[in-house]
Amino acid sequence: MPLPLGHAAIGFAAREVFCKNDSIHSRWKVAIFVAVLANLPDLDVLIGLVFQGNGWAFHRGPTHSLFFALFMGFLASIAWKLGSQIPKMSFGSCSLLILSHVLADFCLGGSRVSLFWPFEVNWATGFIGWGGVMNPAFLEAFQDTGIIGWGGVMNSVFLEAFQDTGIIMLCGLVTALARLIRGYPDIVRTVTKALLPSAQYHFIVTTELFQHSGTSRNGGDN
Repeated sequence: MPLPLGHAAIGFAAREVFCKNDSIHSRWKVAIFVAVLANLPDLDVLIGLVFQGNGWAFHRGPTHSLFFALFMGFLASIAWKLGSQIPKMSFGSCSLLILSHVLADFCLGGSRVSLFWPFEVNWATGFIGWGGVMNPAFLEAFQDTGIIGWGGVMNSVFLEAFQDTGIIMLCGLVTALARLIRGYPDIVRTVTKALLPSAQYHFIVTTELFQHSGTSRNGGDN
């Protein structure tokens, strides 16, 4: 499942694509606010650690639901009233950022989420303590070398510690494309028109080749 950096990147990309720039605050304040909202569903990990010493105790329960995204999105959209330092964002933007986390875990996670809570609830299984939450997976991999072997080390390093690299790169590309389309619509329109005839030509040629191949095959069978 995505780690905090991955969830933050997904939140940034989702806001760039689907939401207008509805905040007048500095980029850093907005960035922090977006990152917090995009990781807000994992508040259940902290709750589990505080009350039961197990971060998985309540993980992927009610906080990973559509109801939570809408309810907390509403609260986040009016949080600016508590202080001028809190960015003012619309209800739709705040809800989308929180929901991006739930949907990312739903699509990329190893276990189910409680998307339609309270009509369904799915809890994560296993145990994770304060050390497992706080220590980077890279360091854990090497300190456990003698226990899990080099195969486990490579898996932890490349599939766990850096599993967000691909997500961050893809989200960066999506964000760049969204800004390009929004900022330079004329250039995008010109490039699209220039490439479209070529794409149509290749599509027609490929279709004719498949049709010809099918006709030849049927004739051979007869």
